[in-house]
Amino acid sequence: MTDAITIDVWSDIACPWCYIGKRNLEKAIAARGEDAPEVHVMFRSFELAPETPVDFEGGEAEYLAAHKGVDAAAAQQMLDRVTGVAADAGLEYRFDLLHHTNTVKAHQLLHFAKERGRQHEMSERLMSAYFTEGRHLGRDDELAALAAEVGFDADEVRGALGRETYLEAVRADQAQAAAYGVTGVPFFVIDGAYGVSGAQPPEAFSQILAQVTQERAAGGAEPVGPPA
Repeated sequence: MTDAITIDVWSDIACPWCYIGKRNLEKAIAARGEDAPEVHVMFRSFELAPETPVDFEGGEAEYLAAHKGVDAAAAQQMLDRVTGVAADAGLEYRFDLLHHTNTVKAHQLLHFAKERGRQHEMSERLMSAYFTEGRHLGRDDELAALAAEVGFDADEVRGALGRETYLEAVRADQAQAAAYGVTGVPFFVIDGAYGVSGAQPPEAFSQILAQVTQERAAGGAEPVGPPA
């Protein structure tokens, strides 16, 4: 049996293109034939704006205007554009509800879930909560409640977040991203051989997965950087 293709995805819960990229990758994986190698996806931590406060005063357009150095109208156009692209991917973004916040605790929760074999479910729940439901993902109680929906014990999650048990794992992911030269997300490292930047369409992911499969048969490809 051919070994599974590995995909490491550097992303941020607060990155709208990351959720779109995640969904497009999932579509590409689902469309693969029965004889194709399995694909194992792991989510890695990347903070787009680590200086963001837990309780940001203002809406997403205000944050974007300040962060990008544009006026309110241009910021709203950016949000409208990404909302349209998200809709094409099957996602209903609600920037009018969104609570912009610091995401380091959410990343710690993803590592908590990874250690227990449910990172994918947790990642999906967090991104959906953030972009479509207006949940506040900077607060321990809210994160614990979402973790409980995935099947974890809320008190255990709250304790791990309070002790910052998984902060070191978050920092390790960030250090590895720096070693790869990653400056923006989503960023996908496929089979340790290809670095793919941005929320590519499903067809692009399908093409590179097929290429990896072919190159494996031909003897492999050179890795893009340090092993994941």
